[in-house]
Formats: sequence, structure tokens, C-alpha cells
Amino acid sequence: MKTIINKVHNRIIENLYRVPLLNNKAELLYQAAIEKHIDYLPMISTADMILVETLKCQGIVLTSLAELSIPSTPEMFQSAQSLMPKIPKSISGQKNEFMIHASCEQMMEHPEIFFWGIQQRLLNIIEHYLGLPVAYHDPSFRRDIANPVEQKSRLWHLDKEDRKVLKVIVYLNDVNDDGGPFQYIPKSDYSKVARSLSYKYRYIRDKTMRQIIPQLNWKSCTGVAGTVVMADTANVFHRGKIPLYSDRFTIFFDYTSRTPKHPFYCKPPLRDEYLQIITPKLSQHQRECVFWR
Repeated sequence: MKTIINKVHNRIIENLYRVPLLNNKAELLYQAAIEKHIDYLPMISTADMILVETLKCQGIVLTSLAELSIPSTPEMFQSAQSLMPKIPKSISGQKNEFMIHASCEQMMEHPEIFFWGIQQRLLNIIEHYLGLPVAYHDPSFRRDIANPVEQKSRLWHLDKEDRKVLKVIVYLNDVNDDGGPFQYIPKSDYSKVARSLSYKYRYIRDKTMRQIIPQLNWKSCTGVAGTVVMADTANVFHRGKIPLYSDRFTIFFDYTSRTPKHPFYCKPPLRDEYLQIITPKLSQHQRECVFWR
């Protein structure tokens, strides 16, 4: 009952945000905040600036842990690999189950994963892309099950938490085109899809998408373990393709601004016992990213 009430409440608030007067005012405030923050953006390297500009142009970058060279990567990846066999193939036993997340307790046993997502260089790249101070949402360690279930994140959609939602997705096993890769429609086709469907944040089935964008134009992000997909999932239509023969293991690191457009759709804050463990190890800047609420 509580879940239903929350959904109704969120839908009412979301519809209010679509009222032209309110929406226009919010957009003006957003643009003003970006202009004001330009002088406060951190220094980044030329290579990182190229990555940011590619994200702005294409909405997505396919890279790797090796290319990113985040200092704590070896510890994070080793910890993630040790967690993989602990994620069960099923929890509910329901036939429509298609994804299993690591529990909060399991994530607490592997803090290297959480800390990788707030390494300073990574935060600097993301801040340049968002144009605003970064809000870090706790990482999601997931196992996507090889089965024919086609629902929710396996359907085409946009994320609606903010005007820009940056996801850094790390593949923990090799992912080919039959292994459930992250798929997207080129950003250049965003307006065509949104206009054709009068899109309002709903899931889109393949049959419908094919009528607008030929399947040959759908892009799959394949790669070996350690491949990294950086995508603005609020501005690129995307989905997780159904894995056919083997489960896909990934970590999703999520980021928005600290004043998201739809804050009620953001993940709930970390549990108190988790915060007590990580807080003493955070710098002031990292704390601001974690405790943005």
C-alpha cells in the first residue's frame, strides 16, 4: 500500500512540474546555476576534457578501467570479482525475475566498490559534464539473468531523476551481443523518438522502436571484463539487451546534480550503519557529494 501511495504522490508532483509556468521558471534557475558554476569547475586534463566533450556530443563514451586509470581500480575490481559468486541467481523465485542486486550487507563487506565511485578524478570529469556540483548515488551491483523476461530496464526508456543522469557502468564479465550489452539509440535521434511517441517517461517495446529507428541503427556496447560505459541516460534512449546464454555482472555508479529535477525518483540514502563506516574515510568534497540531500 505504501509503495502505491508513493507512486501516486510522485506522479502528481511530476505532472505539476510539467505546468509551463513552473517548468519554465525551473529551467531558468537551472541555466542560471550552470552559468554561475562555470568559474568553479575543477581543473582537468586535456584527455579528460575530450572525454567530457564526447559525452556532451554523443551522450555516451565506451572506454575501459585501464584507460580511465582511476588509482583504486585494482582494489575495486578484485573486490567486485570476489563478490560475483555470492550473488544468487534467484531471490523471489518468480518467473518474471530478471535481475538480482547485491544486498546492502554485501556492499558493506566490499567498501572498495563504493569508494571507487568518488575518486577525485572521476568526480571532476562528471562535474564538468553536469556543469554543477555532483550528487553521488550509492552504486548498484547487479546480476542480469539470462532469461527471456522483457520488462522495465530491458525496454527502451529514459531516466527521469534529473536533466542529466550520468551512469558509469563497469562490466565484470565479458559481454558480447548475446550477453546482455547496454544498448542505446544515438543521441542524434533523441528528438525524433521523443516527438514521434510524445514521450513521457514510459517504457518502449522493440516493435514500437523499430517503427521509428531501424534496428540496424541500434548500438550495442560490447566488451571484455573491465569495459566501462559512461552514458547520460536522461538524454539517450537506452535499455539492457536481454542476455541469451550467460548472466551479465555489472556495477552501476549513478550521478546527478545536487538539485535534481525529480528528486523523489532518486535512490534512497544509504543506511545509517553503512554511513557510519564510510564517513570517517571521506574528504570534505566527497562528503558533499555523498550527503547532498
